[in-house]
Amino acid sequence: MLLLRNDRLLLTGPGNERLRSWTRGSASLRRGLLPQVQADDRFIRNQLELPLSAPVAKKSLGRDPALEAIAVDLLRRNDAAALAAKVRVEWSARLRSAAGRAEYLSARVLLNCRLCAHGAAEIDRTLRHELAHLLASFRAGRRRIAPHGSEWRRACADLGIAGESRCHTLPFPIRRRARPYVYVCPNCRRDFPRTRRLKRTSACLACCRAHNRGRFDARFKLQRAHPPAPPPLLSS
Repeated sequence: MLLLRNDRLLLTGPGNERLRSWTRGSASLRRGLLPQVQADDRFIRNQLELPLSAPVAKKSLGRDPALEAIAVDLLRRNDAAALAAKVRVEWSARLRSAAGRAEYLSARVLLNCRLCAHGAAEIDRTLRHELAHLLASFRAGRRRIAPHGSEWRRACADLGIAGESRCHTLPFPIRRRARPYVYVCPNCRRDFPRTRRLKRTSACLACCRAHNRGRFDARFKLQRAHPPAPPPLLSS
């Protein structure tokens, strides 16, 4: 709302919160501003009445039966009944910067509790994003695929989120973690920094795709890169 008080033009919002103010000099100037003030007032009222994505009630940690039912229905519609029979959807407090995470071996989708503050539409989009990871891996079988490659994009389209971005833009806190373990592909010499040691034998996906049709090839097995030796001490 626009108010005129003591030679000051005030722009206020709900609860009389002052958003902007500026000083006006004379009564004649104020009278000349009134038509524009009224027009601006109508515009601002219309803007304040735009529908926003209302936050949903905070979810309790653990499994969410309602979201699991949605996940089961989506997977069955895409001929993945075997995956639908064991899929689980859970709320997790351990996720920080990630909106969600898909774990194919356990057929589990983890959702960040902070999603509740961004409305039901964002929860549904994130659920489908993570389900696309499970669906893409299910379709690929034992073949290794890129996390956000063509298989994942095709699964996103089948789940109703065609053109989905690989990363969200939600204002979640970002945690910077050191990556002290660096692995190198012996063929292309690309570096793979990691926060933990690799627990299983892994190979460079780009080289496996280029030279072995995407299948694992021991020639491209990642090797631990040791830090360079310190330079020798100079003798006096």
